[in-house]
Amino acid sequence: MSFPTLHPKPYALHPVAMNILAINYEYPPLGGGGGVVFEQIVGELVKRHRVTVLTSAYKGLERVERDGNLTIHRVPVLMRTARATATMPSMLTFWPSSLKHGRKLMRAEKFDIINSHFAVPSAPSAASLAKQFKVPHVLSIHGGDIFDPSKKTSPHRLPVVRGLVKRLLRDADAVVAQSHNTAGNARKFYNADRDIDIIPLGIRSDVRPPVTRSVLEIDEDRFVIVSVGRLVARKNIGELLRVVAELNDPKDLLIIIGDGPKKEEWEQQARDLGVADRVRFEGFVDAERKSQLLSAADCFASTSLHEGFGLVFLEAMDHGLPVVAYDHGGQSDFLVDGQTGGLIRFGDHDGFVASLRGLKQDATGRAGIADKNRAVAKEYYIERCAEQYEALFEREIDSACSGVSAENTGAEGTG
Repeated sequence: MSFPTLHPKPYALHPVAMNILAINYEYPPLGGGGGVVFEQIVGELVKRHRVTVLTSAYKGLERVERDGNLTIHRVPVLMRTARATATMPSMLTFWPSSLKHGRKLMRAEKFDIINSHFAVPSAPSAASLAKQFKVPHVLSIHGGDIFDPSKKTSPHRLPVVRGLVKRLLRDADAVVAQSHNTAGNARKFYNADRDIDIIPLGIRSDVRPPVTRSVLEIDEDRFVIVSVGRLVARKNIGELLRVVAELNDPKDLLIIIGDGPKKEEWEQQARDLGVADRVRFEGFVDAERKSQLLSAADCFASTSLHEGFGLVFLEAMDHGLPVVAYDHGGQSDFLVDGQTGGLIRFGDHDGFVASLRGLKQDATGRAGIADKNRAVAKEYYIERCAEQYEALFEREIDSACSGVSAENTGAEGTG
């Protein structure tokens, strides 16, 4: 398993550090997986470069934080009511707020490059700043920011937003997608007829010493299926509950890690299906608890309608778990049916049930998959992801400098 694009050179060949402005409307402790991986990329980049993060403010968080090469600026937004999820008003107001504050930052110091994460709402202000101050703009798209089949307000369904995203994709100096699926959606829904770099997201390994099942209050003879994610419509947990019902074995246990607005509805559905004693809603848990539950499980399963990439699959693989998921999303870049678990044709509910049942009955096969999945996960550690971004930034800065030099000499530019 290897990364599909870019071949970064050793940093020793590039002793001049970059000054990077990174714009993301969510930065931990705000947001979900996209914010977490962004924070981890930044954590790698600041080992060699200076990074300024422009993000949303929230009650109790410092407006400005500095830590070595990292500076975080949090700008005011309207009606952000929870750390885990953004509201429409908060996203709409991030655009003008980040633009106003970004102009102050750009006037105060020289940045070599701007990197925005999520086409909306992060990229509009980044595009304006890049144009005004003549700095390269790298736009990173993550999946749900351009396509979310579970939402009526998905950007691809709203003509005004679709037109905005189309312009942002066209005008950025470089566009990064974290999977071929996301790149394909950019071309399909926004006519993005341009090169798109594929830089897979990464994980920071957090496999901790396992604890006994008894500590986790799990009987030793149960077949444990685990699923991780925010409890929102796109995760489609209701179908996973039906899968457990159809497996029809009281020794099965589905552990659902995560919280969100659909939790009560799905808890009631488990009761209606008669599987409440086979389903455990853990809610939000800390990293240690999540690692313990993954280590205690037999396999990972997701019936999500779509994943732009699927970090949770890699986290499960890092713990040696076989993964059963649909083939609709970025996970198709690294999941292989029969090798990493089951990669099921999207919508094939019976095939999903059969794949889980087959894994359940084949302990030897699960052990073989565990070794392979741990090896695959190592290829997607966050260090690799950051190296790819580093190489891309250097490429775009070099291209911009070449263009300026050519312009100054009257020659034809490259960028």
